Amino acid sequence: MAVTRDSDPTIAITGASGNVGREAIAALDSYALTLFSHSEHEDLDTEPLEIGDESAVRTALEGSDVLIHLAANPSPTAPWESIQEPNIDGVYNVFEAAREHDLERVVFASSNHAVNGETLVGPTRVETTEGNPRIVRPGSQPSPDSYYGISKVFGEAMGEYYARRHGLEVISLRIGWLLSPDELEQTCAERDGPGERYARAMWLSPADCRHLLETCVTTSLSSNSVVAHGISNNSDRFLSLAETIQELNYYPEDDSRAVLEDELA
Repeated sequence: MAVTRDSDPTIAITGASGNVGREAIAALDSYALTLFSHSEHEDLDTEPLEIGDESAVRTALEGSDVLIHLAANPSPTAPWESIQEPNIDGVYNVFEAAREHDLERVVFASSNHAVNGETLVGPTRVETTEGNPRIVRPGSQPSPDSYYGISKVFGEAMGEYYARRHGLEVISLRIGWLLSPDELEQTCAERDGPGERYARAMWLSPADCRHLLETCVTTSLSSNSVVAHGISNNSDRFLSLAETIQELNYYPEDDSRAVLEDELA
């Protein structure tokens, strides 16, 4: 079922003050939004929410139709003890609250780190791509590169469970690396070769991010559980976009290689 404007859905966004959260707000500003963040921010009207507090999450999501769940410890270098509450307990809390309040859809922010393990150069590198990686499809076996990546595999599995067991519509979105074009150029200028390869492969432009998040709310799904890759139309990508285009009607326009070649021209 698609969530249409005629139904005037209320969309809850956790982690609204983060980079992806702010793009979600921009993309969905014509909808009724309820914004949650870990702490208050002067430039955003958000409600503080501890995602590890089951009772608080249950109360926060009451009356919502759609949840975009972005709240997490986002660091791929984070130790397990700082991952567990926000990325494990918090994921259970939001899915259980979504079930209890009969939400229509949950968009879960997964990550490329759930499938990037095979491309690492060494055990301490978590944002590095070496050689010519194989094409990774949404149905490929997970290959997490960090405790953070493991938590995202867990979240995808939780989404699959709630979709199949409880009929909740779930989109697990493996988000790439959201950077402005200027940030992309700076990142590639300062990193080594494999690091630059990772940035070129995983880049998600702000414009494509906004388009992607809108499609996650408005597009009818072929099944209750969808895993999709959220990157731009990068020539150097190895995450397949075919399934995202087919399932979510997402047509990204930006290409990291074109941005970097324009800079060098």
